[in-house]
Amino acid sequence: MKVTIQEVTTQKQRKQFVHFPNEMYKDNPYYVPTLEKGDLDALDPRKNHAFEFCEGKYWLALDEKGAIVGRIAGIINRQYNEKTGVDFARFGFMDFVDDNDVVDALFDTVEGWAREKGMKKMNGPLGFLEFDASGVLVMGFDELPTAYGKYNFPYYETQLLRRGYVKDTDWVEYSVTMPDDIAEWFGRPAKLISARYHLHQATIDSKKQMVSYFPQCARVLNETYRNIHGFSELSEGQISDLIHQFVPNLNTDFVSIILNEQEEVVAFGIAMPSLSKALQKCHGKLFPFGWRHILHAIKHNDTLDLLLIGIAEGYQGKGLNALIFDKVAPAIHKYGIKYLETTRELEENNSVQNMWNRFVTRLHKRARCYIKEL
Repeated sequence: MKVTIQEVTTQKQRKQFVHFPNEMYKDNPYYVPTLEKGDLDALDPRKNHAFEFCEGKYWLALDEKGAIVGRIAGIINRQYNEKTGVDFARFGFMDFVDDNDVVDALFDTVEGWAREKGMKKMNGPLGFLEFDASGVLVMGFDELPTAYGKYNFPYYETQLLRRGYVKDTDWVEYSVTMPDDIAEWFGRPAKLISARYHLHQATIDSKKQMVSYFPQCARVLNETYRNIHGFSELSEGQISDLIHQFVPNLNTDFVSIILNEQEEVVAFGIAMPSLSKALQKCHGKLFPFGWRHILHAIKHNDTLDLLLIGIAEGYQGKGLNALIFDKVAPAIHKYGIKYLETTRELEENNSVQNMWNRFVTRLHKRARCYIKEL
């Protein structure tokens, strides 16, 4: 196929860039569209505080008729590179038809850009931050992704291997069946741990009250994820971005914030009813009617997505997960939640995976990050 690479520089091109996967996968029953407005904001230095220490460039691949057949982004996270001491460039926002010429044109471009920038390794798919959609799906092609995962066709991995990329790390996802008596599972251990370490639940009767704790939660998050693959410390601006992105859809019943005697946040957990099916109905658009599907999913759902758990360094390994789930468990029963989706966690993260040892679990999705010397 004759391929032309077009750098994305205009607003029209940015809209084409974020719309392309939603168009390519529109008839796939397992694809969950992203909200295109959110992706546009992520690419915009004026709206994404990750650009305080990141830079990015985006390209489209066009066929001989001018139709879009692929896209890719090149990203450099200088803060992460300083932390690791390695000159990494990232590729992300990657989608393409199964054609060698298309893939070669995209990767020749992004790898050439990375070399010009003095980078030594190419890593991805990754976004600007750890919390952006990452990895290529290599297992679970007949499973519905969470709203924070990403679906792709099986040929993506084949093409990356052909380009000389090798496995860097994997993320895994579990479906956890919630027992009918979930509210009784954590009560006793939660009381023991609370008494032993003098901890208590924060009162969060409103979203405003919840948001007041988020700066402290961000500190805990930075401590928890400090050594996690691809993570760089969140700035105040990025914390504001996350609040703007997630808070409108949060239900305080599914949020637990643990405080010590000094009223300092030492742990937190945030979950949210699955938005996957609602996003499929939205077709990537929140307006004019997409918001109705989102609102219905928040109130009526049988699946809960576990978004984040953070535990401060001095409290890790002390069983604080029991306190978090002791708060959330009554809401799981109240709202009729039958399944919990763990969302993507690193395959070697045994401390999180051990949380589910007492439950019926199913490892049903795996995504992979790749690396290549430039």
